[in-house]
Amino acid sequence: MAYAYWKSGKTNAYAVFDLFFRKNPFNGEFTIFAGLEECLKFLQKFLFSESDIYYLQQILPPSIEEEFYKYLKSLTAKDISLYAIKEGTVVFPRVPLIRIEGPLIIAQLLETSLLNLVNYASLMATNAARFRMAAGKLKLYEFGLRRAQGPDGGLSASKYSYIGGFDGTSNVLAGKLFNIPVKGTHAHSYITSFNSLTELNTTTLIPKQRKEAQDFCTVAVDWREKLVPIFNVVLSEVSDGELAAFISFAIAFPNDFVALVDTYDVKKSGLLNFCAVALALHDFDYRAIGIRLDSGDLAYLSIVAREYFIKISNKYSVPYFAELMIMASNDINEETILSLNDQGHCLNSFGIGTHLVTCQKQPALGCVYKMVELNEEPRIKLSQEVAKVTIPGKKNVYRLYSETGYALIDLLQRCTENPPVTNQKVLCRHPFVESKRAFVIPSRVENLLHLFWKNGEVCHPLPNLQDIRENVKNSLKILRSDIKRTLNPTPYKVSVTDNLYNYLHNLWLENAPIGELS
Repeated sequence: MAYAYWKSGKTNAYAVFDLFFRKNPFNGEFTIFAGLEECLKFLQKFLFSESDIYYLQQILPPSIEEEFYKYLKSLTAKDISLYAIKEGTVVFPRVPLIRIEGPLIIAQLLETSLLNLVNYASLMATNAARFRMAAGKLKLYEFGLRRAQGPDGGLSASKYSYIGGFDGTSNVLAGKLFNIPVKGTHAHSYITSFNSLTELNTTTLIPKQRKEAQDFCTVAVDWREKLVPIFNVVLSEVSDGELAAFISFAIAFPNDFVALVDTYDVKKSGLLNFCAVALALHDFDYRAIGIRLDSGDLAYLSIVAREYFIKISNKYSVPYFAELMIMASNDINEETILSLNDQGHCLNSFGIGTHLVTCQKQPALGCVYKMVELNEEPRIKLSQEVAKVTIPGKKNVYRLYSETGYALIDLLQRCTENPPVTNQKVLCRHPFVESKRAFVIPSRVENLLHLFWKNGEVCHPLPNLQDIRENVKNSLKILRSDIKRTLNPTPYKVSVTDNLYNYLHNLWLENAPIGELS
């Protein structure tokens, strides 16, 4: 396309492109915009190197003129202007997330990369935000690197799940690069690597308030014998290998002891062995963190575990024991969390992998990149599907708020129009349905599109990851609960001004062929 544009003499053509999506993901009614920072980094690096040119010369037809390759060598993004909505903002269909202005050839060459950087990032942040709403105030940890689509996909998933509301990741590289809290537990293989207590090479631990190591293994074994009546189990059914593994892990991480308790049997072995080691840690002035459940009836087992923790807390006067963390993993999705909520679980946190990072419910967002103006003349794409008809021209976007502080409607208008004014009536129209219209008197008006890139540099301060994460939280608060609900959410309205409505439909009629019946 770039060569065809060049050959056609369009090197000086000035284009405007909108990047937007047509439908919210996951059967919901909102999306979180993400990926803007990466788009700006891409613009900073945009150029064709000598090796790029050499490669293109090998794969493109030999008829392409040498002058075109010289032209490519000169290209940068310095003549591009990029307007965008702030990253982490809740957004809706048809609203331009990014508006690109500049030379047609360069703007066209940016298309695939910008779509790639926005599509997955926004989908991932939205998925994470939905998990966060389902989980409420419980802790959420992203454990998806092993199931992600390659290392790049895994790294992006860690970054954008944190933006969307997760509390940490098991991806150590993501922690290093993005300052995301790193959390993790041991695997079943650590438990099965021990068969008996005789395999313990280290059995001592230095108490927190002392300097000399003391026998930790014996203390844990003694506690297990004391706890047998509470758990009502036969000691011969309890795994010594599991206890050895717990003791070993607690000695290695006395301040961060989290145990996976479902390798053998949660009720008959895992919980008893964990509590024994946790109480031994208490005797050494440390506090265990809690347990992880990776299989079975998660709601039921969490309730059982919590009951035992409370019993032990009361019997041995260890107050914090009643509140120990109970984490659940095991292919958890949004519906699983909602179901567990209905079952009255006693979980504190979730470790979520596959369904989060692969967005199994919907694998792609479907952002598109469409030209809406060329040399100050509108451009429109028509289709037999009304949903695919583009809204032409360079546009601004405003969010209108009610007196209660909730967002009422997003309003698209031509850049030549005056912006809506607080407390003044404005006519808002559905872009394609003539009868759908309403007057809105906004109590607050927010301009959504901001200039982020011009003259070859970033010209709007970029927030850090924590700030974007906070923006997601605050942005979701502006939506009514019926718009955010999982089942049959209320659609949020995106409208156009009367001026833009007429502009769109006049252009539609001009470009649509008149049929002929015979």
